[in-house]
Amino acid sequence: MGDRSLNGKKTLITGAASGIGRATAMAAAARGARLVLTDVNADGLDDTVESARAAGGVVEFAQALDISDYDAVTDFAKQVHEQLGSLDVVMNIAGVSVWGTVENLEHRHWKQMVDVNLMGPIHVIENFVPPMIEAKRGGALVNVSSAAGLMAFPWHAAYSASKFGLRGVSEVLRFDLERHDITVHLVVPGAVDTPLVQTVGVVGVDRDDPRIQAWIKRFRKHAKSADEVAESILKGVEKGTYLIHTQFDIRFGYWWARKFAWPYEFVMRRANSLFTTFLPRQ
Repeated sequence: MGDRSLNGKKTLITGAASGIGRATAMAAAARGARLVLTDVNADGLDDTVESARAAGGVVEFAQALDISDYDAVTDFAKQVHEQLGSLDVVMNIAGVSVWGTVENLEHRHWKQMVDVNLMGPIHVIENFVPPMIEAKRGGALVNVSSAAGLMAFPWHAAYSASKFGLRGVSEVLRFDLERHDITVHLVVPGAVDTPLVQTVGVVGVDRDDPRIQAWIKRFRKHAKSADEVAESILKGVEKGTYLIHTQFDIRFGYWWARKFAWPYEFVMRRANSLFTTFLPRQ
């Protein structure tokens, strides 16, 4: 994207009713983005739309839906494209979380994590990125993974399955979309103080246990605010940064796994260029 600023850019943000999604929507509106918003929480979404417009922002389209529902996302995309044409920036922020050990997690927990956190963004990518490619204006794709998509935190198996998966999708698209001038950004937040902290399911554990409450309090004390994370995301997009960190401790921890990043990126770009030669010429 030659001009990486959000001013005037048609920008989709999922999970816009609360937390990082809402904060990002408000910050993007302040930068002049033309917003397309969605969330499963209709009341919260309406509140974000009203707040963004009251602050002078532009909300072009908003609709409540469940991103894990492919047909709903497809219908939403059809309406957006009929009204606005292809978008410039797509931000997959919506997500849910459940923690627990493998003997306590149930099938429904694994399925929910994958359906919402992985297949949800894939549904959005399927419907919105190809029209961006066809429009030939470049753009940006933002996928919010997690520090749990980089490292193995205790009790995070189901959550990490989805977030590592989204990281994998982003790693590939980073190189696949480069020739279309569409930048890909993988956001890996650490501790973030959002409503999700108070509602996250911890299977097999009593959340009212004083020890658990003490850990939650410690987590919140260390956590970044949703506004701070939103600012990191938008600055990362404007700078063209692929891996967007929000905390130094996560950046430092992951550094060990990326010591040989340059040779890896060189080989991936060469491989992608080679595979591209097999595509039909347009």
